[in-house]
Amino acid sequence: MSKHAASGRRRAESPAMELRPRTANRSAGRRRAEPAHRPLGGSAQKFAITAAASGLVLTVVMPTTAAATDPVMEPEPTAAEMPVSADPDAVLSFDRAALTSKFDPDAKLRGLTVAGADVIPAAAKGTLANPLDSEPVQTSAFGYRVSPITGAAGELHTGQDYAAACGTEVTAAAAGTVKSAGWHPYGGGNRVVLDHGNGVETTYNHLSAMSVSVGDTVERGHLVGASGSTGASTGCHLHFEVLVNGTPVDPLAWL
Repeated sequence: MSKHAASGRRRAESPAMELRPRTANRSAGRRRAEPAHRPLGGSAQKFAITAAASGLVLTVVMPTTAAATDPVMEPEPTAAEMPVSADPDAVLSFDRAALTSKFDPDAKLRGLTVAGADVIPAAAKGTLANPLDSEPVQTSAFGYRVSPITGAAGELHTGQDYAAACGTEVTAAAAGTVKSAGWHPYGGGNRVVLDHGNGVETTYNHLSAMSVSVGDTVERGHLVGASGSTGASTGCHLHFEVLVNGTPVDPLAWL
């Protein structure tokens, strides 16, 4: 083959082998034709691609959209918070505890503060007991009266008289100590005086007999004598007195 023939062949083949210049549009078109891959996200995507290229079989755990949080430990319910259930047919009943109170007149008498003859009645009431076992029959009350002995008006009757047959038991109105037991020269006849402390004394007059002596300690209700008509008396009865710091007061305010 001559040099011209070869040259002509190359010129003939040259247009077929000529490469077209790559344009931006063609390049962009090829990229749009490439298959799109979903992003695996971050380092997990890179690791998955590398593993696939090396032929490894992987199990990929994809992250979830739920937020991972530490479990919160709920506190154990207290006894008061525990649910209470009962049989709907059960009968429930409640018993209220009974409240009892025992009045102690001797304790009240000991705690009574006496600042003079004027004592608040509400504070003294009930501190003394009736001096007769049976229900006493009141005759002549405390206060001014016409004297049954002299007939003079305006006499202060210093106690409470109770009708009682001679020989009727007379008892202590409260616990105390026998201050005197004997004849009273001012009309009381056989007379017993009990000291209850705190300036309070009781006297038992016109007795037919006395069963205590000076210095004896007696309890409430202790026998001190028997009713009579000794001294300035018009008949069998008991003349009962209450003295506060030596001054006679109405016994009914204390009984």
